[in-house]
Amino acid sequence: MATATVEVRAKADPKAAVLASVTSGEILAVGGAPVQRGGQTWWHVSVGSLDGWATEGPPDQPRLIDGRSKRSRAFNVWKADTGPIAPALRKIAPRVYVPNEGSATVTVIDPATFAVIGTLPVGVLPQHITPAHDMSALYVNNMNSNLLSVINPAAGSISGGISVPSPYNLYFTPDGTKAVVMAEPLNRIDFYDSKTWALLSSIAIPSPGIDHADFSAGGRYLLASCEYGGHLMKVDVVSMQLVGDLNVGGLPIDVKLAPDGTVFYVANQGRAGVSIIDPISMTEIGFLTTGQGAHGMAISRDTRSLYVSNRLDGSISKIDFASRKVAATWSIGGSPDMLQVSADGKQLWTSNRSGATVTVVDTATGGVIAQIGVGNSPHGLTYFPQPGVISLGHNGVYR
Repeated sequence: MATATVEVRAKADPKAAVLASVTSGEILAVGGAPVQRGGQTWWHVSVGSLDGWATEGPPDQPRLIDGRSKRSRAFNVWKADTGPIAPALRKIAPRVYVPNEGSATVTVIDPATFAVIGTLPVGVLPQHITPAHDMSALYVNNMNSNLLSVINPAAGSISGGISVPSPYNLYFTPDGTKAVVMAEPLNRIDFYDSKTWALLSSIAIPSPGIDHADFSAGGRYLLASCEYGGHLMKVDVVSMQLVGDLNVGGLPIDVKLAPDGTVFYVANQGRAGVSIIDPISMTEIGFLTTGQGAHGMAISRDTRSLYVSNRLDGSISKIDFASRKVAATWSIGGSPDMLQVSADGKQLWTSNRSGATVTVVDTATGGVIAQIGVGNSPHGLTYFPQPGVISLGHNGVYR
């Protein structure tokens, strides 16, 4: 196959052009008519994780440039996370919401004082607290109650509920049209209309434990982990079909896309580290040892680092994106699980899954700032509000 260079402008940052060296077999076209913008014809294409909008004609006719691979330094999937909180959200008092699996409650914490200011009763086995795509609500994933409890973040109270089978985790496609439920006990991914919550499609997953995911740069597909089967699934969110499968072994958990959109990082609790995945070839191209029980991940506020919780070691590792190496590992004790970075980037919040506390860590030193008592078996906490234009879901992933 001939090698070409195609220009892709990712939806996350349409002003930043990305030039990717590809072969024709690696280009996955998105269906639908072209869009006219600024006197140019734009085609939605996908080149591995660099999917977005191409200006050089149909995706089967990529523009030949010089055969070399380039990338704009300005391109950053997580760029919106470095800015201020949106004006519409600034009136909402910052709160940390902690779902307690063993208590069927959500603990509400004032991060300014580290004081517990409320406890909300929810459903059975609350797993993660997910901000809506437009950040107008928070959804508590009550897996064993088949229920999403809806929190009004302005009031800090429960405002309703949505019936959904086995919601372990919840995501939203970057365009905001679909809600994606990881129905872990059913080995299924369910797609819903994000406004009406009408079921659109269900995908049977051939490996057990579907639970965490992240989207490609332009949102054409997601990469999801199957914790108990050791596989990663590539899912086209437009056609709502499986398009790739990779066996990485162990117990793959959280998934994060690199800022430049080229690779995914996958925490693996069974292998004590993090896989680096090429989503074009669906291969593991690197592995970083972090600590026993590598589990949750979060992007630093400056988007230069990736934090990884090592649940069985009681530690947190810091990976440098530029070098793709572990820069530091901090021993903090407990059983750190899911992570959240404070709006100013100075604090890292983590739930201690095997206990009944939340730990706050100084991101400059790795030292423990505070430990706060919550309910039993706290899991996917969220710190809200946060910088970002949209929420992709989970426990607070923004772009």
